[in-house]
Amino acid sequence: MAHTAMSGTGTSAGDDPVQTAVWRLRSRACWSDAAALLDPVTAASALQRTALLVEKCLYTEQGWDEAEDALRTAEALAHTDDERGAAACERGYLAYAATVHSVRDRSDEARAALGRAAALIPPGAAGRALLDFRRGLLAENLTRSPQAARAAYRRAHAAATAHADPLLLSSTWRHLAGLALREGEVAEARHGFAESLRIREELGYLVGTAPALASLADAEAEPEASRLREEARRLFRLLGGVPTWLARQLTPPAATA
Repeated sequence: MAHTAMSGTGTSAGDDPVQTAVWRLRSRACWSDAAALLDPVTAASALQRTALLVEKCLYTEQGWDEAEDALRTAEALAHTDDERGAAACERGYLAYAATVHSVRDRSDEARAALGRAAALIPPGAAGRALLDFRRGLLAENLTRSPQAARAAYRRAHAAATAHADPLLLSSTWRHLAGLALREGEVAEARHGFAESLRIREELGYLVGTAPALASLADAEAEPEASRLREEARRLFRLLGGVPTWLARQLTPPAATA
């Protein structure tokens, strides 16, 4: 979810046909096919291609070398502060993904890269929303600081609203709801998860719909919770077991003797 083209471009009538094709492939977990449609000859196309391949790593735990190669190309083509900042944001996200999936501890690299991006992308710029969201992910999942994560998510949420970025907004809703659920604020969590699911369904973002269904199930009572989890399992199987990390959440509890 880096370059502005990664936040839903291709979802509206009148969008560039290539972007529409990229979006359809991406939303169906075909990141490599989507990336193949982009010729990385400009900073913008190289950054978008990188973002697709980094997202593939996060969702599939595969393709690390391909993403790293694409990132180096994007970094070489970046000449403005905005481009360098977007490339640094992708490097931070790739390092974050490698760390949370226990491929290699790159937490220091993730923090440094996102800090570099913050120095290059000014407050109020379109790319700042995504950067703040990713800094929230680091705070929540690596630093284990829910207070800092909530502040970053709220900044990202406000900026995504201001810049009309519904895909990012679906993510900020979901992560703010997750923090609320951990604090026992079930009604607030249910609302946030429901908003996230609604947006992803409206956008046709299939690969992100199963996680949204599973998250909403965690805030619902039975029998609705079971219905939502079963729908999430159906989508999960349809997309070939992606995202890989969702398998743990969707595994039914073992029967007790």
